Amino acid sequence: MGRSITGFDERLARYIVRRSRREPAVAAALRKATATLPMGEMQISPEQGQLLALLAQAIGAKRVVEVGTFTGYSALWIAAALPPRGRMVCCDVSEEWTALGREYWRQAGVAHKIDLRIAPALATLDALLKEGGAGKFDMAFIDADKTNYERYYERCLKLLRPGGLVAIDNVLWGGSVVNPRRQTKDTKALRALNRKLHRDRRIALSILPVGDGMTLALKR
Repeated sequence: MGRSITGFDERLARYIVRRSRREPAVAAALRKATATLPMGEMQISPEQGQLLALLAQAIGAKRVVEVGTFTGYSALWIAAALPPRGRMVCCDVSEEWTALGREYWRQAGVAHKIDLRIAPALATLDALLKEGGAGKFDMAFIDADKTNYERYYERCLKLLRPGGLVAIDNVLWGGSVVNPRRQTKDTKALRALNRKLHRDRRIALSILPVGDGMTLALKR
């Protein structure tokens, strides 16, 4: 196999950050506030947030659904990339974590674009489908409990229009997906999802080695 992925040492990683990262001050403040929390490591990196925002702009997204909002860092990036009348449905089960994000959404001027729904994500996605949302969304971002990823993916794919994009975080799971000694439920679920998407002819597919691995799936 030819060399398809560049090895990232610390020097090259710093170079990429210096030449690519354009993190708004309000997003940086939310990221730093989140990092002080017991589960702060769950938030995505600035590079992932910036990529999601770029993708939303590239496909002209106006309606987005996010599965797993945590403290709202990814939602802030995506909502800021939407046009003035763009809207984003955010699914999460925690009032506590999302409360932190609400203040920063307000500071960023994007709170009016975000419809936060506190409920199990599957229930929210099913409700969107029952409300006639099938084919009405442009983009979805999945970053929640791994054992339900396949269910989230199927529902999000129904919600997307042709040409819509699903982004899925943590698909490399710290390298566990290629470690035969790792047999946790989360690891098995991610391996199964990665196999499924590789065979799924309903989408165009790419896995990017950014953050903990991000899959991009474009609905045909």
